[in-house]
Amino acid sequence: MSKRDELITKYAADLKDKCGVNADMDLLTKVVVGCGPSIYNADAATVSGSDESELATVKNNFLIKKLGLKDSPDLDKGIDAVIEKYGRSNRNKYRAVVYYLLTKHFKKEGAYK
Repeated sequence: MSKRDELITKYAADLKDKCGVNADMDLLTKVVVGCGPSIYNADAATVSGSDESELATVKNNFLIKKLGLKDSPDLDKGIDAVIEKYGRSNRNKYRAVVYYLLTKHFKKEGAYK
């Protein structure tokens, strides 16, 4: 099993255990591939739910650039809802899991077709 496959399995378990979500494995795989090498870097692989600059990066680089959403207060509400669902007290919020949840939240699975 490759390192990426191991991470995908770990992310699917995180979705199920911490978010109560049964992952669409095809979509999760595409999201993980889309994250590129950042998933292998301990710092870049996670998202800090309390760091405003980090959340702004998620909004600009993922929601606006990758998913093609228009900047609006709804984006901040969506990020907040996903962080809440993942668990604010959960220290390790994996970037791929956050991106997967955001993709589902905004119903933008088509961005990964």
